Amino acid sequence: MANNGNRLLTAVFIAGTVCGLGTGTAQAQEAAKTVVRIAELVIDPAQLEAYKVAVKEEMEESIRTEPGVLAIYSVAEKDKPNNLRFFEIYASEDAYRAHIESPHFKQYVALTQPMILSRKLIETLPVQLSAKGQPPD
Repeated sequence: MANNGNRLLTAVFIAGTVCGLGTGTAQAQEAAKTVVRIAELVIDPAQLEAYKVAVKEEMEESIRTEPGVLAIYSVAEKDKPNNLRFFEIYASEDAYRAHIESPHFKQYVALTQPMILSRKLIETLPVQLSAKGQPPD
């Protein structure tokens, strides 16, 4: 369980980097409307590779085309690679709603639904999202 916590903390740190959130009144107000969701999925081991291809395409499309999708991370448990965790950050509740109504997300759901053995969605309240900026290329 400690490893899962460490992975989640790492994801939170990385997500803060993408968001560029720090201190200050304006940034605190932005953090207050930011939506952070965690999803825990168990994928059918026989379909894991196909699932990973589909979710990678969906995640890349979301980041590329949806300005309100600030970050989406996916990690697998080291000893149970079909147990996946997603850490998602949206600019607002409206951005999240737009995401789940997008054609690429609906296509992902239709394609992957039979591959998913279980799903747990966790609603969160951001306490603090902090990170250093991304290094220049």
